Order: sequence, then C-alpha cells, then structure tokens
Amino acid sequence: MTRRPAPGTRQRILKTAARLFGERGARAVGMQEVVEETGLGKSVLYREFSSKDDLVAAWVRELDAETWSHMDQALAPYEGDPARQLLKVVEFAQASVQAPGFYGCTFYNTSAEFRDPAHPGRQEAVAHLDQLRQRLRALALAARATDADALADMLMLIISGLYANAATLGSSGPAGRATAAARILIDQHIAPADQVGREREQDSC
Repeated sequence: MTRRPAPGTRQRILKTAARLFGERGARAVGMQEVVEETGLGKSVLYREFSSKDDLVAAWVRELDAETWSHMDQALAPYEGDPARQLLKVVEFAQASVQAPGFYGCTFYNTSAEFRDPAHPGRQEAVAHLDQLRQRLRALALAARATDADALADMLMLIISGLYANAATLGSSGPAGRATAAARILIDQHIAPADQVGREREQDSC
C-alpha cells in the first residue's frame, strides 16, 4: 500500500524551493539540497514532483497565481478607470522590488536560466509575461489609448527595466523613476477623462 504524504507536504516543499531558488537561482539548486532543507525523504519529494523541471514549473505556476491575485486586489479600487489601473500595474511592480530579499523578477530570471523553449519552467514564465502584456493592452484599449499596442509594449519595457535595475542597482536607483516614466507615457497616449467625455458626446450627435 502506497503511503500518503502528510497534509501540507507539497506546500512545504514549494515554500523551501521558493526560498532556495529565489536566493540562488533555480539552476544552482539541486534536488538533494531541497530534500535536506525540508527534512523530508527523497522518495517523498519525488512522489510530489517527478523531476526538478516539474518542481521549477510548479514553483513558477504558484507564483503566477499569487501575483495575479495580489494584482487584482491592487487594481480593484480603480475599477472603471483603466488609465489609473495601467499606472497601478507599474506601481505594483515598483512596490514588489522594494520588498526585502528581492533578487529580480522570478519570471524573467527563470526565462534567462532555462533557455530551452520546451522547458516547463520557462513555458510557465513566458506564459505569465505574455498574460501581463495582454492585460496591459486590454487596459490601454479600455482607456481609449491612441495606440494601445504601443502603450502596452512601452509599459512592459518600463516594468522589465524596473526589475532589471532594481536587481542590480537597487530599488533606489533608476528603478525609482519607473512610475514617473509610466505616468508620462500614459498621459501622452490617453486623453483626460473630461476630454473623452466630450468626444463621446460629439460622437452621439
């Protein structure tokens, strides 16, 4: 009879892996180290995760769900104001780099560490970044940006630059100007609410 793992075993492994991968990078951490850090047997670890690739993918997938949950909460107070939500996305990213122990964006880091397009961890990371780009585009369209694709892509570049600079030069370096740069771009591409209202009135005439 196969022995069932204790409740919380999977989360215990993921929590340990997240700490180790975040501190040193997923490629640098072996499965044996995860076993030792969790205090679990190797058979328990491999019962939950068939391989290191599987563990990396699960780690990225869990962070993806956690990130969207937190971002949705951050955007909720600005429901109905997509321009403000666009800026909030950048503010959300800027706040994340100020957290203790920030070692860079997990999604960009994982994509850089595992360059094989077929690697499951990379696929999860790329899927997250693709979704971020699509969310930015949807908000830009909802805000009636003059060029929604361009605005979304430029904000994406600000966010990626923010993560890269904060990981190397610290959150008080160029990364500290990310929100200000995003505000300039948004103002350039999106008309003020009162102007949009006037245009809609004219369109209805």
